[in-house]
Amino acid sequence: MSTKEKVLQFLEQHKGESISGQDLADKLEVSRTSVWKAINGLKKEGYQIEATTNKGYQLSIETDLLSEAAIVPMLSEALKDHRIIAHKTIDSTNLEAKRIVNEDPTFEGVILSEEQTKGRGRLGRVFHSPSESGLYMSLVLKPVADLDNATLITTAAAVAVCQAIETLTGKEPQIKWVNDIFLDGRKVCGILTEGIMDMESRTIGTIILGIGLNFRAPETDFPDEIQSIAGTLFDSKNAVVTRNQMAAEILNRFYVLYPDLASRSYLDEYRKRCFVLGEQVTFPQGSETIEAKAIAIDDDGGLVVALPNGETKTLTYGEISIKIKKREGK
Repeated sequence: MSTKEKVLQFLEQHKGESISGQDLADKLEVSRTSVWKAINGLKKEGYQIEATTNKGYQLSIETDLLSEAAIVPMLSEALKDHRIIAHKTIDSTNLEAKRIVNEDPTFEGVILSEEQTKGRGRLGRVFHSPSESGLYMSLVLKPVADLDNATLITTAAAVAVCQAIETLTGKEPQIKWVNDIFLDGRKVCGILTEGIMDMESRTIGTIILGIGLNFRAPETDFPDEIQSIAGTLFDSKNAVVTRNQMAAEILNRFYVLYPDLASRSYLDEYRKRCFVLGEQVTFPQGSETIEAKAIAIDDDGGLVVALPNGETKTLTYGEISIKIKKREGK
């Protein structure tokens, strides 16, 4: 870990407190000059660090830039050595994860970014990812034994995100099958699960789990095409938690569920939070649009729908996108 990273980690752990340059140097076992250079470097990156005579350096409690130094101390003990890579801007955290895996097939960890210039959702959709307003991260996973169902990973991730939001904010998010998190009737999070094939074994060797969370309202607002549906956890920068806290909580929650995905233990909570059940939905089938009633989530995470002719059909993660049919008078 570089001196700058050490200084940032210490300031993050003591956010709002002042410490002199000499004390900081002594605690980190580096020179005063190294501390001074590290502080200036962090300021240039956007960290709000106040320097006060006779008091020292203080990281403002309003600072909320995504960083490994801020996230790692909040991770569970089992994740303390997990790789965390944070960027200021990137095309897509999922694309970066794929590039890293192509270079190092053994890599496992998390890639985060303040901004995505080419954020992606399911079925080729664009995911609006402006700077400093969202939490955009991709988890690089090695498939657990006997699991080749992307829907289970997505449903577990949706549950983990909901649990993290509820724990830190007290708000009660809901899930639209299969990968969207809603709050107060608006979408605040999308999840994109992708697999990378191991060409030798012809099996999925790596899974990329992308999570995009609208944390606070962007300064320029959402594009016209999503203004009616997109929402955020918080209205402004006056959030009660930081994005680093939220990232750590999501990771802690997900990695409790991930090793035991095959048990399907999280599906009951997914079903309780899924607001699609009981609703009339439509989905494309060939050149037609089919209307059906969503009646259940099966044990593989598929959406079971009742068709007008009395038959049932199970929709799967990669197959389809549904729309909830508006009821008359609503």
